Amino acid sequence: MRRVLAALGGAFLLLVLSGLGIGFLGLKHYDAPGPLTEGRAVVIPHGGTTQVMATLQDAGVLERDWSTQKVFDVATALTRVDGAFHAAELVFPAHGSIHQVLLVLRHGKPVIHRLTIPEGLSSIQIAALLEQAPYMDGTFPFPDEGSVMPLTYDYEWGMPRAQMLARMQHAMDRALDHAWEGRVADPAILNRHDLLVLASMIERETGSADERPMVARVFLNRLHQGMRLQSDPTVVYGLNHGVGPLGHALSHADLLQPTPYNTYIILGLPPGPICSPGMAALEAAAHPAQGDQLYFVANGHGGHNFATTLGDHNHNVSAFRAAKRAQSSVAQ
Repeated sequence: MRRVLAALGGAFLLLVLSGLGIGFLGLKHYDAPGPLTEGRAVVIPHGGTTQVMATLQDAGVLERDWSTQKVFDVATALTRVDGAFHAAELVFPAHGSIHQVLLVLRHGKPVIHRLTIPEGLSSIQIAALLEQAPYMDGTFPFPDEGSVMPLTYDYEWGMPRAQMLARMQHAMDRALDHAWEGRVADPAILNRHDLLVLASMIERETGSADERPMVARVFLNRLHQGMRLQSDPTVVYGLNHGVGPLGHALSHADLLQPTPYNTYIILGLPPGPICSPGMAALEAAAHPAQGDQLYFVANGHGGHNFATTLGDHNHNVSAFRAAKRAQSSVAQ
């Protein structure tokens, strides 16, 4: 039947349209340019021809006159063998004819939207992005900290937010499995959870790919020696649970706040991750650098200086403070 209709083509449409009193004008209307002045995405709902046509008229894709409605109805019926209309967000071309509109309704590709989850965000921040993502539907359970893989995710109009969250969490499970299975075994990291916690700290400490394995080595060396990790990002997380920056530099009083995440007070890793780490941080936790470094401090130029002894570390701290003072003097 499909081959027959394709062979008859316009002649078949003309015959039926003529029988309905529309004739050559109807066939001409079938291929006439539509009113849309520029390409536009339109959400096509579930429903019959009448509802779809009304949606297209409201969007300016089709005219509201009687001949357009009649030709659209008849042409839809005659080409039904080509498939059902898609309930999706579809892009209709500028001045698209009824013929072109029907092709889009049946064969057009849905519009793809993207949701980007940057590395190092907390669950509170990720939940806000998911809640604000346009063209998604429904509610979702609040995600566990560190359970979402930072990536860019494609989705179509109407995707349930709960389904997207499950997809992002599945991606983290796969990434964590990959890092754990290929890890360099270390007695301080007992399970996947420990690896995730360590990776989250690495993610928040540095954005430099070269430094991540070095930061991992410092934390592991300190764990081996029973030293406190003294990681500033864990202190911040303990104070605000990942809402965002504190809004002020960490004070001595902040470092003394007795939260479960304050690694200036507790021994060992914090009880859970402090953000969602990316693949690079997971790999750094699984494959740390070699060495006996126990300290690192910012160098004032976007990176860090690493040290093995406290004396060298204190020298690096003094150099950092001097650089900050010099920058402050220049700014004034």
